[in-house]
Amino acid sequence: QVEVVESGGGLVQAGGSLRLSCAASGSILELSRMGWYRQAPGNQRDLVASIGSDERINYRDSVKGRFTISRDNAKKTIDLQMNNLKPEDTAVYFCKVRARTGPAWGSWDAYWGEGTQVTVSS
Repeated sequence: QVEVVESGGGLVQAGGSLRLSCAASGSILELSRMGWYRQAPGNQRDLVASIGSDERINYRDSVKGRFTISRDNAKKTIDLQMNNLKPEDTAVYFCKVRARTGPAWGSWDAYWGEGTQVTVSS
């Protein structure tokens, strides 16, 4: 059983900053790539940023230079520092982790949190 919990969302004015945190817990033997996704009303859920166990990082183009993703393997957490927020960043932000819960190759799976709301006003 793996649980994923996000925190740090809220209401902020355009140009402001927020820091999102995601904590994974449960029967985790190993973590692989972890990432943040967001879903605005009427839209699909899209990748914001992801970071691999090898520290390789992907960002969607619209957040490059403004958002920074990081991970702490010992604490089983990832953070998303969001600076210079814009109204178009408004969405529910979801954390996704890939974790191994058993010794077999097939024990790898992806797990999602429930999401945290980020609202950016102008």
